[in-house]
Amino acid sequence: MVDVREPAFDVEHVLGDVRDAATVLRALGGVDAVCHLAAKVGLGVDVDDLPDYADVNVRGTAAVLATMARQLVLRLVLASSMVVYGEGTGRCEQHGRVVPGARSPADLDSGRFEAPCPACGRSLVPDLMTEQAALDPRNGYAASKVGQEQFAASWARAAGGTACALRFPNVYAPGMPRDTPYAGVAAIFRSELRSGRAPRVFEDGGQRRDFVHVRDVASATVAALEQHESGFVAVNVGSGTPRTVGELAAALALATGGPRPVVTGEYRLGDVRHITADSSLLRERFGWRPTVTFADGLAELAP
Repeated sequence: MVDVREPAFDVEHVLGDVRDAATVLRALGGVDAVCHLAAKVGLGVDVDDLPDYADVNVRGTAAVLATMARQLVLRLVLASSMVVYGEGTGRCEQHGRVVPGARSPADLDSGRFEAPCPACGRSLVPDLMTEQAALDPRNGYAASKVGQEQFAASWARAAGGTACALRFPNVYAPGMPRDTPYAGVAAIFRSELRSGRAPRVFEDGGQRRDFVHVRDVASATVAALEQHESGFVAVNVGSGTPRTVGELAAALALATGGPRPVVTGEYRLGDVRHITADSSLLRERFGWRPTVTFADGLAELAP
């Protein structure tokens, strides 16, 4: 959907579907750059969701890009995601840096949550991912984000446009709703604590993530929009300080005075174990730095 709420300055608010050419054409009137943040998100329920991911995310992006080319709007920032890397890379005692093997239901059922080395089966030590890591999407949403990036790269070459895909990690913010597909784990935990319930943490709570405040995401978007000069590039956005999901739940519980988290051992097969970014390329290229600390961000989220 194209849905921009009224800010403090004068803009036109257009509500519509990114797959609708007339809506997109109207939204592009008088602009010289696009921040494309629209997408169907989440893991989905089952394979029946795959057509929607392809239609909304990939076809919708293609429709926006085609209209941009016709209107000679040639600057784009695209919201991508760290999920494009799948399990990313890990380090094995024996085999060094490797691409993790798939986590099987049998392993997850038995509480073996770390991704295995594909050569020897040993549990891997998680690694920060650079943009040179291979793309390995492991659910429909992740595959659709790869598709969006590839269409943006194709558009940039064919139309002579400038496109920057920002691979976002776990974004959180005050006011993020709990009962929508857009709710991240931080919003879910906060909602449970506000209701007097203990946060329920999947697996063993050791999943590493990079939690980035929405203000830092916004500043990264502006930096990319203003400074990326030519062709297509994909860059990671990250705080540089990985945290575990268990740490997040415990910190929120402490900040709110709520009950301590419960580690359930439950899992979702489409989840990845660790997903953390090396964002040095973004920092070097655009001079971007995160400004909201984990503690300050949680203090805003906790009330």
